[in-house]
Amino acid sequence: MTDPLSVTSKDNPLLQRLRRQARDPAAYRNSGELWLEGEHLCSALQQRGQRPAQAVVSTAAWDTPALRALAMWAPRVVRVPDALFAGLSALPSPAGIGYLLPVPAAPAIDPSAASVVLDRVQDAGNVGSILRSAAAFGVGQVLALHGTAALWSPKVLRAGMGAHFGLRLVEGLQPDDLAAMQMPLIGTSLLTDQLLHKVALPRPCAWVLGHEGQGVAPALLARCALQVRIPQPGGEESLNVAAAAAVCFYEAQRRAWPS
Repeated sequence: MTDPLSVTSKDNPLLQRLRRQARDPAAYRNSGELWLEGEHLCSALQQRGQRPAQAVVSTAAWDTPALRALAMWAPRVVRVPDALFAGLSALPSPAGIGYLLPVPAAPAIDPSAASVVLDRVQDAGNVGSILRSAAAFGVGQVLALHGTAALWSPKVLRAGMGAHFGLRLVEGLQPDDLAAMQMPLIGTSLLTDQLLHKVALPRPCAWVLGHEGQGVAPALLARCALQVRIPQPGGEESLNVAAAAAVCFYEAQRRAWPS
């Protein structure tokens, strides 16, 4: 790798692009680029064997051996003063390193993949947490219906903690697109008597999780072969959707383990 290119002007076109990327959740849809900020996300990409287009690193990070090595994973490196990097960052404590890379090509739905369907899940932290749980428990495909938080937005990326790079992500779908699935849909609902730990769960399946306040849309629930409820003996009205996702994924995976 050649020596890093030093950029010292806040008006540099690259830095202007990165500021937009860091602050606009849907900027990637127009730019075709992703901005991964922080050592953890950059390391996760590297561990998957994927290379960014370039790294952007602060002066202090470049002087840190581990971060310098991470920056050198990219074919091009731009080094900026610490104050300029702080101006790019949407984080309270700027991480000092980030990768810029093309948005992955949108895949088609895999009709036979274990999946989770997100119906208007709007909180970016919830969406990222669901992606982490999906990756942890072998739910390899995420199908995001229109109205769900942008899957590749900076906040979802941070909450996903690298899970994105091991999942098949399809977003902007309409409910009718789910007709392509060749497996049962299982909807989560507070109104059913079918308790998660007591029902027979098809495997594989597609879990359907809904809006934080409204739940799964009634028309979409009607498409589900099964509706389940997580019992809550403590008396709370409902679980956070990300917590509910983790419980459902774990229960399905637990039944697959040898006794």
